[in-house]
Amino acid sequence: ARKLVVAGLIVGDDRRILITQRRADQALPLQWELPGGKVEPGEAPVDALARELGEELGVTARVGRIWDVLFHPYPAFDLVMLVYACRLEAGSSPRAIEVADLAWVATNELPGAWDILPADRPLIERLRREGPPPA
Repeated sequence: ARKLVVAGLIVGDDRRILITQRRADQALPLQWELPGGKVEPGEAPVDALARELGEELGVTARVGRIWDVLFHPYPAFDLVMLVYACRLEAGSSPRAIEVADLAWVATNELPGAWDILPADRPLIERLRREGPPPA
């Protein structure tokens, strides 16, 4: 089976990246990842990402262009992740609603102290090499 998910590379004005921590009751508990989630049947990926960011973080995000596409084989399914560069609308500040915690992290601090999900690690490596995409 193949699972399509979307993730937001949210870049702050200070060039830091927003990462979120999975809840203790989820698979791969308490690991950190880029925020996002599953694309529902019939839903456009961009719409799915905007919806997930609203549900998880209570924010309104401007979803930009695709920054990366990732494939990660799990034992039970193959994960395909579309990663979009995003900016938050002015005055939109994220809160941990459906996630355990969140953090704004400079790309040179990653992964370091953060236990990043295996599927997200190639993204973190690219961020460390290239820095975040321009807004």
